[in-house]
Amino acid sequence: QVQLVESGGGLVQAGGSLRLSCAASGRPFSNYAMGWFRQAPGKEREFVASISWRGGSTVYTDSVKGRFTISRDNAKNTVYLQMISLKPEDTAVYYCAAADRYLAVKLTDIKYWGQGTQVTVSS
Repeated sequence: QVQLVESGGGLVQAGGSLRLSCAASGRPFSNYAMGWFRQAPGKEREFVASISWRGGSTVYTDSVKGRFTISRDNAKNTVYLQMISLKPEDTAVYYCAAADRYLAVKLTDIKYWGQGTQVTVSS
């Protein structure tokens, strides 16, 4: 089992920044690709970003490219999502996820989920 706990969400004005963190415990963190997904009210959960086991590969959904950066620190068992130039359409609950694949992109790839952290961007 892997337990994932997100933090860093909050309320920010459009154009502002936030950094989300996800602390992992349980099985070796470096065994898993990590990802961030989000779910807005009334919408399906969607992929945001993923990083491979050792951090050598990253992938982003088109709407966040150039604004969000995913990173990981395997020594601290933590994955981060740095978000800049936030937009109201980024408002959602953000979930950390772990997958025993090279990257965590598809919902069906995910083996473990965090409980989510709310990000609200006001216009």
